[in-house]
Amino acid sequence: MATSAKLSSNTPDEIFLDSDGVSLCLLVNRRARTIRVIDFRSGPNPAKRVLVMGLAVREGLERVFTVVEKDEVGAWSRLGFAREGTIPGFYKRSDGWVLGASAPTPADDPGQSGLRPALAAGRDEEAHHERLYQAARKLAKARAAEALPPVKVQPAREADFARALATASRQHRALTSFEPFGRGTERVDFACTARGGFSLMASVETQACFDNAFIELLASPRSAKESALTAAAISRIAQLLVERAVVSAFALTPVEDVELGSAYALNGFRRTGVLAKHLRVGGVRRDAFLWSRKLGQPADD
Repeated sequence: MATSAKLSSNTPDEIFLDSDGVSLCLLVNRRARTIRVIDFRSGPNPAKRVLVMGLAVREGLERVFTVVEKDEVGAWSRLGFAREGTIPGFYKRSDGWVLGASAPTPADDPGQSGLRPALAAGRDEEAHHERLYQAARKLAKARAAEALPPVKVQPAREADFARALATASRQHRALTSFEPFGRGTERVDFACTARGGFSLMASVETQACFDNAFIELLASPRSAKESALTAAAISRIAQLLVERAVVSAFALTPVEDVELGSAYALNGFRRTGVLAKHLRVGGVRRDAFLWSRKLGQPADD
């Protein structure tokens, strides 16, 4: 069935796979070497993993994940995907469940008919993740009594945004290149500045049909002062999202980045998942904490 699949590409980042009983859209992030699978037909059809595996091998991709509603979790688990986290209110009135798997490599057994499930974290690794999460929470709690410093958040000029991204990438500090997370989304780029030379580029991708928002920051804070300014920027961005009636916001940070994690924790975000080897920062794959926050209640349609 995989060999008869129809493959077409609307943009460099969207690839559609169609065959009997299977209809998928794959959002390919070639920088991070990941695929997000969007499934238009429910059910654990084994052809889905065969199609995705073949594309991943051809494209040299390393990680595959999907975000589904609760009733589809079992189907994707049977296809070799591990449950990694949830995004409360991702689908406005229901949560999004994140499931992931490691993509196969050309060296894998060609007779295998599926993705390699992401290895479950061992107890030592889970304990390490928990220590880092608690360290971020502890840091946020210690700073909660302090007033956030003033930070100006305004729409970024395209040239300034591109320049900052190029500089951060060159310095191996870029956490993202702001690739699309979803389909049919809108994105607004922000320049966050403060006295003393602080400058941080941020971007928010919103999906109006579900009233959710994905917050991305270009680079991590390098000091306690920058962490406080970053927290202030996140606070202002969250306020803007509330004003737009966004229901749910989420973000990703490298698990070892305690300062950045504390900036989200200080703003009421909580860890709702650990995504295995999800981020690619400075050419290195890193586990990611998934941070989520409910901002409001869904409006009546």
